[in-house]
Amino acid sequence: MSSVLSTAPASPEEAARHFAARLAFETDVSDVHADLEAGVPGLVVVDSRGAEAWDQGHLPGALHLPTALIAERAPALIPPGTAVVTYCWGPGCNGATRAALAFARLGYRVKEMIGGYEYWVREGFTVETATGRVGTPADPLTAPVASAFCGC
Repeated sequence: MSSVLSTAPASPEEAARHFAARLAFETDVSDVHADLEAGVPGLVVVDSRGAEAWDQGHLPGALHLPTALIAERAPALIPPGTAVVTYCWGPGCNGATRAALAFARLGYRVKEMIGGYEYWVREGFTVETATGRVGTPADPLTAPVASAFCGC
């Protein structure tokens, strides 16, 4: 018996709905990087971590707004109609999910950046620190070393 097929795969129509819905709720670090580099208007990237994490390093151009302060401060900082992308530490943390929920409850269109800060760094993108922008080489397990584009 197949472990994979012990539960039958969804129909193609159900699968299409499911995967389309995931893309409506999630984005990845490569797409966020591309949009930040292009200066896409109407998009705000929010780091939902605490002050110590922010100081350790954050995405260039990100807004620091810890999850606990979103309901109180977001309306004064982010205009209505702005698309928001939230991120936190990484795949082992659901802080970006909680932040995205807080933004959705305020009426913002929102996506969660899967992979979070961890995968931003692992893909070799620069981060902002108190000493300026710093970067590390891409991890070959997460991104092609010779290119910023994975081709997927």
